[in-house]
Amino acid sequence: MTIGSRMFGQKNSDLGTGDAPLAGLLSARSLLAISSLWPVVMGVRSVAMLLTAAATGFSSALLTVPFMVAATVSVLIDLWIYIPARSDWARQALGTRFPNLLSSTVCASSVCFAFALVSLVSDMSNTSVLVGLMALLGALLPTVAVLVPHRMLMFMVSLATGLGVLLASWNLHFAVGTLVFLPAMLLVAIVRSQDDRDEEAALDQQKLNNDRARCMLSDYEKSGRGWFWETDRHGRIVYISAEAVTAIEADPGTIIGQPLSSVICSPGAEGGGSERTFNFHFSARTAFSDLAVRVAQSQEERAWSLSGAPFYNELGQFVGFRGHGTDLTEVRRSHEAVTQLARYDNLTGLANRLYIKELFEKALIGHRGEPSPCALFLLDLDRFKQVNDTLGHPIGDALLKQVSERLKRTIGESGEVGRLGGDEFQVVLPGIISEDRLADIARSVIVNLSHPYMVEGNQIVIGASVGIAIADGRHHPGAETLIRNADLALYSAKENGRGIWKFYSEDMHKVAHERRALEGELRAALQAGGMSVAYQPVINVASETISGFEALARWNHPVRGPISPAAFVPIAEESGLIMQLGEWVLRTACADAAAWPRQVRVAVNVSPIQFADPAFPSIVLNALAQSGLEPERLELEITESVFLDDKLDATRIFERLKGIGVRLALDDFGTGYSALGYLRSAPFDKIKIDQSFVRGAAQSGSANSAIIRSIVSLAEALNMETTAEGAETVDELELIRSLGCSHVQGYIYGKPVGLAEAIERMAGIDSHVEPIGHKHSRETRYKVLRTIGIYHDGFCYPAKIKNISPGGALIEGLWDVPPGTEFEVALGANLKVRAIARWSIEDRSGLQFEMPISLERFRQSSPPQIPTGFPEQMRA
Repeated sequence: MTIGSRMFGQKNSDLGTGDAPLAGLLSARSLLAISSLWPVVMGVRSVAMLLTAAATGFSSALLTVPFMVAATVSVLIDLWIYIPARSDWARQALGTRFPNLLSSTVCASSVCFAFALVSLVSDMSNTSVLVGLMALLGALLPTVAVLVPHRMLMFMVSLATGLGVLLASWNLHFAVGTLVFLPAMLLVAIVRSQDDRDEEAALDQQKLNNDRARCMLSDYEKSGRGWFWETDRHGRIVYISAEAVTAIEADPGTIIGQPLSSVICSPGAEGGGSERTFNFHFSARTAFSDLAVRVAQSQEERAWSLSGAPFYNELGQFVGFRGHGTDLTEVRRSHEAVTQLARYDNLTGLANRLYIKELFEKALIGHRGEPSPCALFLLDLDRFKQVNDTLGHPIGDALLKQVSERLKRTIGESGEVGRLGGDEFQVVLPGIISEDRLADIARSVIVNLSHPYMVEGNQIVIGASVGIAIADGRHHPGAETLIRNADLALYSAKENGRGIWKFYSEDMHKVAHERRALEGELRAALQAGGMSVAYQPVINVASETISGFEALARWNHPVRGPISPAAFVPIAEESGLIMQLGEWVLRTACADAAAWPRQVRVAVNVSPIQFADPAFPSIVLNALAQSGLEPERLELEITESVFLDDKLDATRIFERLKGIGVRLALDDFGTGYSALGYLRSAPFDKIKIDQSFVRGAAQSGSANSAIIRSIVSLAEALNMETTAEGAETVDELELIRSLGCSHVQGYIYGKPVGLAEAIERMAGIDSHVEPIGHKHSRETRYKVLRTIGIYHDGFCYPAKIKNISPGGALIEGLWDVPPGTEFEVALGANLKVRAIARWSIEDRSGLQFEMPISLERFRQSSPPQIPTGFPEQMRA
């Protein structure tokens, strides 16, 4: 059956009239039309009976019992056809039996009328059998004229029949009835003929519209954008588009007749709620739209969207549901793909920045909407940038995939892992707030991520630093606050040596606040001329005379006092002030050095940000021109990091600088990436050996001396000078001299001094410079800023630790401590040591630990909790 016959056909199996005599000819619409025209039939037949009775002898007709019975039954049936058929309550009360009963009644009425007419004609003694048959046929003609659409044709048949009766019998009695019947039939035919023409035109237009709609719907089905379905009153499928059957790879013969609810989803399967929803709409006979369902009878998972509404026949009886559907499978797959892109990182498959934040916020709230305990890790890979810069980004991407897999395996079911971008990761750990448990997880993460990787034949070793923030569940600090706290903890971990983890503490927030305050004050100092330049001598090892000075920026804060470059230079680089600061130092150093002896050079540090500025060579040239300093007396110290920017044409900048005539020094050699190709491509005049190799090089068992020897040999082969930085003791100086370094710079020959003192030192420029300092090197000390607790005589005093070594520490905050005073020092939450004060100057004291400590354990420990209510100062 075609889509047009199902969607727009007027014949429907559910409107059928069962076993009634006219079941094959009549529809409910035709029956209703008959009931509306039946008063005409009633009138014509009544007049015909009365006139025929009068012509045959009315008095005898009234005494004819068959006529009386038949006429009465006919009238009653005629009233039934008209009155109940025109009322809604009768149709609803009779239900599906109404069409059968009405069509049968039409036939019964005609038979009764014919029987009454025959009973009258039978009294005519001179009437033949032919007359009786003609009378019977004439009695049925009004009914047939109503039932058959072509009324004019039936009128012609009736006229021919009546004339035939007159010619055959020439009976005056029957002719009276015929002459009454024929005008009435003519009137009915004329009226109905015009209606027939209008109805036929409407039917033709409807057929045309139906054909057009059928074509458009067929094209719509074939396009694959949608399809149609229909059920009977029991919910069984009576029609479904072939495209839908093909999509689910089902047999059309098995689909037709099945309940639609059994096709769209399987009981107990995911999506079973859709079946219940459809059954609810079907039972309630309510329309539904865009109902998402799953297809049960399909080899692959398919999703449909159904829309439908109940429909009724002309008698108002519920027939079933009709509707349309669309296949959402591809749309859903596309949506899932979009969701994957929106929520997950396309490189590692981990949750991206937005989704991991969403998961973190949900973990903080909990399923009951109350604050829930949770911990947050922020991870940053150490030395990952080196991989990208030396091996390329494809290798770096492959490494990130392996890192993400290790990280997921390490965290396991304890939490969710996300990638924030680059080499930054975030881990959400719901319900875990124990510092010991979190420390174990952080340790496992760092250890597992630090194992060597093998990527395309390259063995790669990186590390990781972790910052930890905790929400205890007693209050809701907010996701943004906790992320900031974890970021501060991560920053502290990287500042304290990397490869460690740090828990957030309030001190970190204070440090961050102090950094922001310092940034504003540094900006103001640069604008107001609050900065100065100090000069540290560089000594020629062979002649032990001053060969030059290194210009170093200094900041003497009006309130805070002298601020270390290690504190304000990183702030300047992060805030972009380094460009202004670096240019100011360059111009000041050139102006000061112009008045020095011609054999004394000045060295100026150049930030990678400065070097990347295309205008930097012009700035150097302008500074030399304004000061009058000879270009060969200016030495620019540049670090290896300038080679790591792929977008930077470093070779071109080097050529422009060498074209000016300045000297170039490779600073901090050995601490960066130490690619020898840099030395081959860049025209350096000097290599500066970082102080991390110099300090402790004279100690027994140190490998630093071998490293220094290798660097010196390399420099000599390339015809470059060498400067060893950070020499502080006599034994280090002797080692440097024995290894062949051409220059040395460090506290052994003096700290950075102001311009006036530097000029004084150059008064005897050719004089021998004597080293000053300790004879032997001491243990390596690490700078640190942490609040600790000092326990003495039952009191706990707060103090700040400034630097620390395995055997001791420098602290601030205790005034005038007598040497020899014994303390118990809380260095961390679970790290206490006994110590003795060796010296004290104002609020600074030097402590010696009773037993050496592990600096690794110190860096990984969280700050101790200091009891409140203690004295502010401790005096002798």
